[in-house]
Amino acid sequence: MSTPHAILIALLEKPSSGYDLARRFDRAIGYFWQATHQQIYRELGRMVAAGWVAVVEEGATQPAATRKKVYRVLPVGREEVARWVRETRLSADDRNVLLLKLRADAVIGPLGLDKELPRLIDEARARLKTYREIEQRDFSAPTLTRGQQLQYAILKAGIRTQESWLEWADETRQLLDNGDA
Repeated sequence: MSTPHAILIALLEKPSSGYDLARRFDRAIGYFWQATHQQIYRELGRMVAAGWVAVVEEGATQPAATRKKVYRVLPVGREEVARWVRETRLSADDRNVLLLKLRADAVIGPLGLDKELPRLIDEARARLKTYREIEQRDFSAPTLTRGQQLQYAILKAGIRTQESWLEWADETRQLLDNGDA
């Protein structure tokens, strides 16, 4: 259920028409959270019905067909984003959801991610430790078959991913710890 929250976060950043929102999604959030233009329009309709967003028509003096509908998040929608960030528990594999939560934190303010990120860091460190143990156990022979070399290449991708993510997470934790500083 994160696509509606991604849309709400984008609208909190900047109220937009459906078209402009879809274009912004393609250029920003879409790099880590995908939603088709159809999904965005469908979710906007649901969010209006749920009372999370309001539609304001701009250009009241223009013909109805050319008026732009701009979606704005209502207080209930803002509260829903905050609730979702606080209540959606992540695992180490939910990194794109974490990015979405960080984006919400950036627009709304501290949402408790300073408590959640250390847990994810601990999980990633444990996973990296397991990968290193597998590396020592299975790939320490002086010569490896082609199949073993390919398996090792896959493991090294996992190791590098964990190391890179941990470096990023430590930097991000410092930002969360600093709050509004």
